[in-house]
Amino acid sequence: VQLQASGGGSAQAGDSLGLSCTASGRTFSGYTVGWFRQAAGKEREFVAAMFRNSGSTYYANSLRGRFTISRDNAKNTVYLQMNNLKPEDTAVYYCAAGGRIIMSSIWNSRAYDYWGQGTLVTVSS
Repeated sequence: VQLQASGGGSAQAGDSLGLSCTASGRTFSGYTVGWFRQAAGKEREFVAAMFRNSGSTYYANSLRGRFTISRDNAKNTVYLQMNNLKPEDTAVYYCAAGGRIIMSSIWNSRAYDYWGQGTLVTVSS
């Protein structure tokens, strides 16, 4: 599976921004998909994920209510809608997919097999 993320850019605090991640190579519906981010000088952190079978969504506690993950299996695409952006949301955002992720590992970047190249989001105050 090859993942291609897009949609990053610059925004002002309070703005909204949407990211997309399109998969190619295999049927996308059988994969759990997630978004992670990495700010400069920090470790990669979990943002959101959607489980492959149930479609259940999971969010980092600090982002719940502002970020929304969704997917369109027909388009092999997963989305991340980010609202009320804050300067601390500045990071490179990565999409990821995994075929064998269990619920307890959905937060763990090591559980994901495939990664997009990352897209930079910069939020200014």
